[in-house]
Amino acid sequence: MRSLFFVLSALSVMALAFWVYQENHRTREALAQTKDLQGEIGQMRETLGVLRAEWAYLNRPDRLRELAAINYDRLGLVPLRPEQFQRVSNVSYPAPDLPPIMVPIDVMSTQEGAQ
Repeated sequence: MRSLFFVLSALSVMALAFWVYQENHRTREALAQTKDLQGEIGQMRETLGVLRAEWAYLNRPDRLRELAAINYDRLGLVPLRPEQFQRVSNVSYPAPDLPPIMVPIDVMSTQEGAQ
């Protein structure tokens, strides 16, 4: 009876050891993947910072003014003036499309029934 107990105890310890080994391996893989993702996020943030700096550099008002002057003949760009702006209430928006009439109503019969 004791030997059976020792054998079962040894098997359970080995099973638990195998389970702990697998969990340790999965945890290390998850940590390595997390580290890789953190590095990738850092690189993307750095790239985004560089792109924002380039965008700010390319959109300098003096540079854009100079480009507009150089390409005036081809593009016909003119500087903005205050009188070019209007109130939103002055904008004429197109009328919305009405949905098709699916169930027509006979107006003549409703007028006769009202009298």
